[in-house]
Amino acid sequence: MKFGIIRERKNPPDRRVVLSPEACQKVLENYPKAEIIVEPSPIRVFKNTEYKAVALEVASKMEECDVLLGVKEVPIDALIPNKKYFFFSHTIKKQPYNRKLLQAILDQNIELYDHEVITNQKEQRVVAFGRYAGIVGAYNGFRAYGLKYDLFKLPKAETLADQQELISELNKIKLPNIKIMLTGRGRVGNGAREMLDAMNLRKVNVGDYLEEEFEEPVYCQIDASEYNKRKDGVRGNKADFFANPHEYKTNFTRFTKVTDFYIAGHFYGDGAPYLYTREDVKHPDFKIKVVADVSCDIDGPIATTIRPSTIAKPIYGYDPKTEKETNFKNKSAVAVMAVDNLPCELPRDASVGFGAAFLKQVIPAFFNGDEDDVLERARMTKNGKLTKRYAYLQDYVDGKE
Repeated sequence: MKFGIIRERKNPPDRRVVLSPEACQKVLENYPKAEIIVEPSPIRVFKNTEYKAVALEVASKMEECDVLLGVKEVPIDALIPNKKYFFFSHTIKKQPYNRKLLQAILDQNIELYDHEVITNQKEQRVVAFGRYAGIVGAYNGFRAYGLKYDLFKLPKAETLADQQELISELNKIKLPNIKIMLTGRGRVGNGAREMLDAMNLRKVNVGDYLEEEFEEPVYCQIDASEYNKRKDGVRGNKADFFANPHEYKTNFTRFTKVTDFYIAGHFYGDGAPYLYTREDVKHPDFKIKVVADVSCDIDGPIATTIRPSTIAKPIYGYDPKTEKETNFKNKSAVAVMAVDNLPCELPRDASVGFGAAFLKQVIPAFFNGDEDDVLERARMTKNGKLTKRYAYLQDYVDGKE
């Protein structure tokens, strides 16, 4: 089995990679029948010389490989027919901007495996960059807070080497006694929590967060069962919420009255209620002035997120009265950080973490006959057709949706 590490070609450039030089070494050590060729890249966070240093072949020979591993979408003109590809295709939700890509994949008899749908037997995702989105998102949120109030100026995350450097910078700042809300207890939410804990911020429970005043900055982390409640008044729980989201309404507005800085790290599913609406933001009791929306659902559950921002310009302002964008430093504006590709700002750490998971969860399937159906569940296309699991995309492919 010959694997190819492809060059990322999508713009803006992405420096991440599926397998680091060290991860490639482990593949070859553990699987004698494996071979790896690395396509040269001028932007990859691990330089060509770092792969050569561990005796890996760096060459433009992707057509010789069986399985091609990438991160972002491969441009249509760079696709190689009749290959197996792994990358984030951004098609499983019928994203209009990638319809032609999926059509080309089918036309060229490519087997597509999407990282987003690589799951275990419990249907839980096993390879993801979410933790790093949370790490960078929390850092960027504090940076936005400092800039809005002219309290401190943190360097951009993309200029720092790794998570430890981000933590080092955060520990240089002094925060006022603000209340910080963090939603989500998954990879994203817990990645953000790592940063809050590394700053030695005090964590408080829901009751104290809502009722008490503090002489220091504090944070509270909650999940779906704490920011939603059943419409019928019956006590709900997280499992019931995910099974019946339409039966719930938001219970988050109680937090907007006391929160200064909000980090959104939760998963938002179809049919779930919005956490707060544009009307909620107009209310005199709405206190939030800085939002780090790591989840970044546009015009969705976080009403102040009206567009994604970019690594180059990560912060914009939301004017509650006009519901339009404004200067984030305006007194009435909510400063919004909504970068939708946050792990790109921490490419080395993100690549190492992703590669470790890919090595553990996916690579074995190529050599054990896919005994746990890892590849089977993630295979979106085969023999020029959508697989049964992804047949729901046919109307999308045909241009009917």
